[in-house]
This record gives sequence, C-alpha cells and structure tokens, in this order.
Amino acid sequence: MELSNSNRSNIQYSGSFTNRRIDIFQSIRFWLNSIDFKDSEAAHLVCRLIPAQCPFARDVSLLGRVLFSIPPLCKLNPVYEELVALRFRALCFLADEMGEDIAAYC
Repeated sequence: MELSNSNRSNIQYSGSFTNRRIDIFQSIRFWLNSIDFKDSEAAHLVCRLIPAQCPFARDVSLLGRVLFSIPPLCKLNPVYEELVALRFRALCFLADEMGEDIAAYC
C-alpha cells in the first residue's frame, strides 16, 4: 500500500521513543547512588579519592599572554554531582556510624 504525500502528513506517531533522550551515564549515576557503606575502609578510600572542592581553573600563559584556559574539572565531569553525594555519604557514615573524626577530609 502506497501513501500519498497528503496522507503521510496525517500520520501521528504515538510511540514515546521519539521524545526520549538517551542518557549514556544513567546506569553509572544509578550505580553511584546505590552504593552503601558497610565498612570504614571503603569510606576512607572514597574520601581520599574524591576531592572536597572542585579543582580550580588554570590559565596557561606564555610570555605574559594567556594561550588558553582550562575550565574547572567539575564542569567537564557528567557524574560530578553523584560523586560529591557519594563522598558526602561516606563522610556521614564515618562520622555517624563509626564515630570517627572527619576533620582530616574537610
């Protein structure tokens, strides 16, 4: 069956796949948000690996002229919010559950 041009414009797609945005980091975000701490060694490791603040931006200069700028790395990381939340959960676990002093990580 052949559709004419006038009939093609009347066809409406009811499938929702046309409006979906594919997020390749969704499974990584879900995995990071599902991590729960059971021992202090894992919490200490997370607190050591994830920095407390976003690394600062740098300007690369030569002979007094700025050649290019490197933006803060948190703007480049698509799962930065989840990593910060993971670090916060690790700090809360160490302070609340284990009763440890977390001043070294702040």
